[in-house]
Amino acid sequence: MHAWPASEVPALPGQGRDLRIHDTATGGPVTLDPGPVARIYVCGITPYDATHMGHAATYNAFDLVQRVWLDTKRQVHYVQNVTDVDDPLLERAERDGVDWVALAEKETALFREDMTALRMLPPRHYIGAVEAIPGIVPLVERLRDLGAAYELDGDVYFSVESDPHFGTVSHLDAAAMRLLSAERGGDPDRPGKKNPLDPMLWSAARPGEPSWDGGTLGRGRPGWHIECVAIALDHLGMGFDVQGGGSDLAFPHHEMGASHAQVLTGAFPMARAYVHAGMVALDGEKMSKSKGNLVFVSRLRRDGVDPAAIRLSLLAHHYRADWEWTDQVLQDAVARLGRWRAAVSRPDGPSAEALVEEIRAALADDLDAPAALAAVDRWAARQEREGGTDTGAPGLASRAVDALLGVAL
Repeated sequence: MHAWPASEVPALPGQGRDLRIHDTATGGPVTLDPGPVARIYVCGITPYDATHMGHAATYNAFDLVQRVWLDTKRQVHYVQNVTDVDDPLLERAERDGVDWVALAEKETALFREDMTALRMLPPRHYIGAVEAIPGIVPLVERLRDLGAAYELDGDVYFSVESDPHFGTVSHLDAAAMRLLSAERGGDPDRPGKKNPLDPMLWSAARPGEPSWDGGTLGRGRPGWHIECVAIALDHLGMGFDVQGGGSDLAFPHHEMGASHAQVLTGAFPMARAYVHAGMVALDGEKMSKSKGNLVFVSRLRRDGVDPAAIRLSLLAHHYRADWEWTDQVLQDAVARLGRWRAAVSRPDGPSAEALVEEIRAALADDLDAPAALAAVDRWAARQEREGGTDTGAPGLASRAVDALLGVAL
């Protein structure tokens, strides 16, 4: 599977700062100091509908992580998956009377278009669950051979009790885990499981559903969590720098994935930091496909909204915050974009060297994009109010906003 084209990241004078970011597993900030190559895995979409603002906010957060690392002169090895076979996709295809493969391909193509328009840097490896199946099967077989997996009516489950570190990502109690498992794709009430929280590793073939050769597992398809584990271990290895996604993935997805990987490798932890973006709401409820309360990036683009304004609307909120999408949020972003473009269109202006450092400092401090935007606002206001004589300032300001915030002026 191929990703989307990369937009050029302008070079800036000097060098950026190491990233200090909130780690869900420790409950506080950690300073990441990767080697020459920073490694990040971000969980991708299940392509049964278009990219909504909640998706865009999540991928914007981890795009900022990449930009901070690139500014420190590191390379970034970014991996993202596509869950191109899963129950919601199959259910949507059946509801709409379309082929599930065609639906997945159409929505994945639209996602790529949205990411390109929003200037999100693409992953080095963009891997679909279906293409990962040959690598998933041996991992499930190994977990079974280690005594960490068991069969139930042809399905294969992971035993959470096989990992002594289970629970150290989300730090939830058993009752909260069971509730969230039921809400987020698990089956805690299925009779016969050793532990209600045990997640499925391999689903045996069922009539009318797609299935693949599972070797000694029999025909079937992979569970959700093992998909990401197989892709991450294959392309990044154990102990990579950041596992990212929305806050609704902390449990069960990232918790279960970490346990799978830790039992498979005997190493701990799977990722050095678990980083989670907040949720975006509409009309008081979290945007979700199940609720249908969605604002689509593609629809805004079709309505003529500048993608740079969409991106600024995301940047106006701290990545960990839960916030609500409103028309005013977009109007404010459109107005801000206009002020910034007017400021950098002049032939000279006030020095922008301090601005570059302010943006760097804000983003290095737990991706504080609102503080970075405020710094640009101040520079643009000074440009409008006083002007300046530095002929290179507008160009430097424009390059900094592009390189660090992903907004083309």
